[in-house]
Amino acid sequence: MRPIYIYTIIFVSISTVFGSINAFEITSSESLNNWIVLQNDATWIGWTDHSGFPVCQTRATFPYPMKKISNIIEDIENYPNVFKRITMARILDDDIAHVVLDMPFPFSSRDYIIQFVMDKSHTYWIFNFKAVTHNDAPVNDKYVRLLNAAGEWLIKPISNNETAIAYTWNGELLGDFPSWALPRAWKTQGNEIIDWLNEALSN
Repeated sequence: MRPIYIYTIIFVSISTVFGSINAFEITSSESLNNWIVLQNDATWIGWTDHSGFPVCQTRATFPYPMKKISNIIEDIENYPNVFKRITMARILDDDIAHVVLDMPFPFSSRDYIIQFVMDKSHTYWIFNFKAVTHNDAPVNDKYVRLLNAAGEWLIKPISNNETAIAYTWNGELLGDFPSWALPRAWKTQGNEIIDWLNEALSN
């Protein structure tokens, strides 16, 4: 993959705690195009090159109201109980989180520090995040730090009890992960995200 609302950051007062790293951002997933489709069924998965980064997306429709789905997405600290590949998620500040992602053997785990914002000002809701740095989460040699981590949840109501979800993320894995295996990893991740979210919603 956590409560979120729209936050205003006063950089002068907290610049010693966290800082921007001029990281890659995904600001509007709906504007992306030229998708290379990896899967086209009830769960759609694809990727495209965006500003030199492999941006991935998974889409599905859920028979649940958008508020119920949003509650899970906003609860970042509970991510390890929802998204099984996440082994740790902790809130460092009101809108800053540290997330550790398990990788299959023999690859090292990945981690990232993100600043997040939830925009509920439209009929659809957007949960957006990008990489930052933070003093309380220095680089750890046990993990490969994803310095360009970025993503977006787009939550669109179809009806009172049906919601379309699109999750977009930077598929860059860095470290020693082979480039030829990336499309398979993206497809696996896209399916896992949808399956685990659906499992959490059904409980």
